[in-house]
Amino acid sequence: MTIKALITGGAGFIGSHVVDLLVSENIEVTVLDNFSTGRLSNLNHIKSKITIHQCDIRTDDNLDLYLKDVDWVIHLAALADIVPSIQNPKEYYSVNVNGTFRLLEACVKSNISKFIYAASSSCYGIPEIFPTPETAKINPQYPYALTKRLGEELVMHWSKVYKVPSISLRFFNVYGPRSRTSGTYGAVFGVFLAQKLAKKPFTVVGDGSQTRDFTFVTDVAKGILKAAKSNYSNKIYNLGSGKTVSINYLIELLKGKKVNIPKRPGEPEITFANISKIQRELNWEPTISIEEGVNLIIKNIDYWKNAPVWTPNKIKAETKDWFKFLDKNN
Repeated sequence: MTIKALITGGAGFIGSHVVDLLVSENIEVTVLDNFSTGRLSNLNHIKSKITIHQCDIRTDDNLDLYLKDVDWVIHLAALADIVPSIQNPKEYYSVNVNGTFRLLEACVKSNISKFIYAASSSCYGIPEIFPTPETAKINPQYPYALTKRLGEELVMHWSKVYKVPSISLRFFNVYGPRSRTSGTYGAVFGVFLAQKLAKKPFTVVGDGSQTRDFTFVTDVAKGILKAAKSNYSNKIYNLGSGKTVSINYLIELLKGKKVNIPKRPGEPEITFANISKIQRELNWEPTISIEEGVNLIIKNIDYWKNAPVWTPNKIKAETKDWFKFLDKNN
């Protein structure tokens, strides 16, 4: 029998790559997306093979219908970015927590076989252990991180109490083709690629020595598929590259000049996933190195030609609330 999968946020960056992979596996795919940040163009090459519904999972009355006979639910729909979560925590709570709750409630009635939740490594805040294991202290630093963590708590609770078979995957610094170009200043690759196209210097936070666990999006998609196919439930896994590289090294790979801007409160010096659990239990391995990943992005750089080009002054204005609320020295 053909597996049927429903993907919320399936027109987004990660979601569209998951759609590609599932279709290649002959899985029947339905996408739910409100297109607030997702792009229909991300699915144009494959839309004849899938079903797409424009909807808001918080309010749509057809969730039960969309979930009819569905085997897997892959929940990627969420609001991202730090600054707007500080400015509008109510909306973030509504989407990331209430939206997850409503989807879980529908899943209880639909008898699905697997619920995959896209969690965030931001739940660790400023970690004290490297590489960081799933058992590390949970310490969200801003509302986005908190609401994603609360969504994870709901998923694990519904898995335990209501027997919705669930796995939560904590993503680390996902990058790759189709990464989001709109929204408030945040994701490093979106910022740098637009700057590169505009022949502007890269805006490097602090001295650039901070390191990140950059995880290529197709590796993330394969991790999601491994989790969906597995017999495990009520589990949490880190999904990262298992390596950490500096922003300065990323600048070397992207080739360009840089300008330094002030360090930001609430950001870790290092993100570095301990992936031994997902390697051992799901037999998943990352395959794309940072060097390979950057080369693949450069080949597709025109995708970012209409992205906003950030300058130090624009960043300073956009992030003033970040410093106002998160800087413990204020």
